[in-house]
Parts: sequence; C-alpha cells; structure tokens
Amino acid sequence: MNKKILIVEDENSIRGFLKINFQRNDFKVIEAETGEEGIRKAMLEKPDVAILDVMLPGIDGFQVCEALRKKYTNIGIIMLTARGQDMDKIMGLEYGADDYVVKPFNPVELILRVKAILRRIDLKVESENGDIVESAPFRLDLYSQRVYKDDSEIDVTPKEYLLFKLFIENPGKAFGRDELLNIVWGYDFVGDPKIVDVNIRRLRAKIEDDSSKPQYIETVWGTGYRWSHGNK
Repeated sequence: MNKKILIVEDENSIRGFLKINFQRNDFKVIEAETGEEGIRKAMLEKPDVAILDVMLPGIDGFQVCEALRKKYTNIGIIMLTARGQDMDKIMGLEYGADDYVVKPFNPVELILRVKAILRRIDLKVESENGDIVESAPFRLDLYSQRVYKDDSEIDVTPKEYLLFKLFIENPGKAFGRDELLNIVWGYDFVGDPKIVDVNIRRLRAKIEDDSSKPQYIETVWGTGYRWSHGNK
C-alpha cells in the first residue's frame, strides 16, 4: 500500500504500539509528540491519513485537525478520544475529522477504519479527475457523479452510485455481499447486511430494461453479484 500515516500522540507507548502495527500493514509512519510538530511534519510529508490524540501538549488535537483540514481537504483524519467523552467525538467531527476511536482500542479495528477512509478518499479523488467510464449503453461521469443510459440521466442515490461505479469499473468480477458491504458502507457499518441486496434491487429497477430478468447486474449464486456487460 505504501500510504503515509501521521501519528500525533504524546504517549510513547501508544505511539510506538501504533507504529509497529501500521508498519506491519505496509504504511509509512510519521511520528509527532505535539500538535505543533504534527502540523509541521504534515506540511513536509503530506500524509494520506492523520491519527490525532485529543489531549496533546501545546495545541490540542482539535486545533491540529482544524489546521490540517483547512490546508489538505483530502487528508483522512481520525481522533483518539477518552472513554465516555462524547463531547470530544462531537467536537472532532465538527472540526473536520472523518472518524474517532475510543481508548483503549483494538489496533485491528483502527487499521480497518483507516483503510475504509482511504478507499473513500480514492473514490473522491477519482471523481474529481473528470474521467468518463463507458460500457454501452451506460456512461459514468466521475466528476459530476452522474449515471447515464442512452444519454438519459438515471437518478441514483450516493450508495447506488458507488455500487454502480464498482461494477462498471470491474466488469466480470464477482463481488461477495460482505465485500460490497465493506467497500461501499465501510468496515465500521453497523446495521443489517441485507442493505446490500436492497440497494441492488433498487439499482436494478433503475438501470435494467426488466429488473426481474437482469442483464447487467447478475446474481452469482452463493457469492453475490457481478457486472455482466448485458450479454446474454
């Protein structure tokens, strides 16, 4: 992966623990003990994700979050908060954080949350490049996030758009339901996994000529779904 992650944490034990775990997952780790040092290293290294402890010597994690979000709109930011500090969670999100994790935490969960944020960032960056993806009779405008069939726009929800994008960019690939749930809704999604099937049905109703006999989003029994080019 070779993504850069900035860890701003004044406790050496926690920072070292995080460093080891992220390095094991192929991240390049940048460390900082204070908020000021974190901002300075972010300007030099331009990390993909920053993990910020709320309580830092000097300027706190909220101020670091606000400074990073103003300068780098596409950086992922996760706040580390103390157990029971609900106001910290609210303030972190208001200052521009993407997510928060409560101490003590499972490093595996934190890494999964980071990877989920990176996927969302990658999708956003791609959509800003102005690319067009075509698979007759469909056209996907990544810049405006619009879907067209035979030059007529199809009104899709944000999740339907992400599902459609994933399918049309990976023709013939079978996606499992859990895989679709993790990619589109994120590893931290809490809810009924049947939401995948519900959104597939809604998307089929919008793009298929006959949703009871789908030509494009094909069911792969025992696995999930795949984009079948409409060739039957």
